[in-house]
Amino acid sequence: MKPLTTTAEAPRRTLARPTPTGTAAAVVVLALLGAAIWAFSSLRLNIATFVDGAANAVDFAGRTLPLDFPPLGELLALCGQTLAIVVCATLLASLISVPVAVLAASNTALGGTSRFGARVIIVVARAIPDVVLAIVFFRMFGFGGLTGVLAMGLHSIGMIGKLYADAIEQIDEGPRTAIRAAGGTRLQQLVTGVLPQVMPSFVATSLHRLDINLRVSVVLGFVGVGGLGQAISDSLRTLDYQRGMALASVVFGLCVLVEVVSGAIRRGLLGVREERRGPLAAVRRRVQIPAPRREAGIVAERASSPRPISPPWTAGRVRRTGYWLLTALVVVASIWGADISLAQFQRAITDFGPTLALFWPPETGGILPELLAELLVTVQIALAATLIGAILALPVGALAANNVAPNPAVAKFFRGVVLAVRGVPELVLAIVFVVITGLGAVAGALALGVGSVGLLGKLVADSLEEVDRGKERALRATGASRLQVFFAATVPQAAPAFVAHVLYQLDTNLRSATLLGLVGAGGIGYYLLNASRVLEFGVVTTVLALTFAVVMLVELLALWLRKLVR
Repeated sequence: MKPLTTTAEAPRRTLARPTPTGTAAAVVVLALLGAAIWAFSSLRLNIATFVDGAANAVDFAGRTLPLDFPPLGELLALCGQTLAIVVCATLLASLISVPVAVLAASNTALGGTSRFGARVIIVVARAIPDVVLAIVFFRMFGFGGLTGVLAMGLHSIGMIGKLYADAIEQIDEGPRTAIRAAGGTRLQQLVTGVLPQVMPSFVATSLHRLDINLRVSVVLGFVGVGGLGQAISDSLRTLDYQRGMALASVVFGLCVLVEVVSGAIRRGLLGVREERRGPLAAVRRRVQIPAPRREAGIVAERASSPRPISPPWTAGRVRRTGYWLLTALVVVASIWGADISLAQFQRAITDFGPTLALFWPPETGGILPELLAELLVTVQIALAATLIGAILALPVGALAANNVAPNPAVAKFFRGVVLAVRGVPELVLAIVFVVITGLGAVAGALALGVGSVGLLGKLVADSLEEVDRGKERALRATGASRLQVFFAATVPQAAPAFVAHVLYQLDTNLRSATLLGLVGAGGIGYYLLNASRVLEFGVVTTVLALTFAVVMLVELLALWLRKLVR
């Protein structure tokens, strides 16, 4: 028996000792916050801006209403062309992303060299704005859907390939190991042991990218891609706001419809209960695995047995097969509706060398200082917009979370608000704010800030719903109020995910800020559009190089911070 002692015990540390990397991350986050506040102040975003623009808003509403919709046949043709281009672009990106993701994932890569090369492809595809690709492909292929399909498709590989690779890295290795032990080839391991597990994530990612590409198609309409975007561009160029805003409302309706239908397709096609989680679930490293480890023996038997094994034709399987057939029909119709011509390919192959020569060398003369100044404005727009979006998304996302909202009706209402905001393309918001506040960076920052509420609000709500409910119940049992539970248990658990989401939004806003310059919302995008119109392709290359460098810097910084806060 140990003797009693009267010596006071040394106090035990309750908080972890700060580490150099943690301190560095905190300093960088605070620096980014300070930069965002500086950008907000430099752009003079204040109440006076809205007061001064009130009269413009009333005048704009008077020139917009009543909306002037085109004839039904023309409207359906524009919608069909837009959807066909978007579906083909997403399909192209999804097909290319599968082998890229297999080579980029650490558990399926052929080696370090192949993994590095695949990751480079993903990062480069994300860093090059799709509008720049559209300008290049428009010069090669001319008018038509092919320009939009290639521009959106190749750029989408950056997002889809990354999320595909993240999903592959999170699989249960049991089935794949069993297939390898049974003598299965690498292809059999992928087809039988990997794809069935990641298919739900693959489909969800592709459908989410389809929704994004639908909004991007409006932007590409300003550089010659057909469909609703080009019709909106033509209307606004002639100051026909009644027709332009009518077409913009159609785009809004299509975005909401695609969002709702994609959710139904995920539930019916995959035969799994749709969970309320963020569209970037793979970014949060949480992937649903449909094949549990206990089925490894069954999977191995399927790989080695010569007798084919097929599940019975239940009502669920018939329904899923119907969805697959409907998907195939939509793809075939989209390829036909996108008006993709083989003659354009042949002409592009012939003119490939001379076309690329137009973009080289980049313009580094007297215009470079001016471009650098406008690039700084673009960065300011992205920083200020991210700050606005984060401030607005926090309360909206919190009230959209079931475990935070006072009742389910409130959560459902704010989920609807988030869905409605996501349905409005940022370019349409930029046009509205340009008319209200005038040309310049203020309109771009406000448009991106409001638009950020859609995605960021959804991610915040999903992160809050995915916290450990046990800690909330424990505090509630001690008599803590709803507000105390929120700040003491819910927010600390969701904070790392929130930081990662804000960094992702900053990365997205930086590219979007470049695009909004096409409609006079400030930044370097305005010079990009003018250079393409007057055939100064060297300036286009310079803008691309500058934008690429900044996006890569933000991408690497966000990647480093996400690893620390995960």
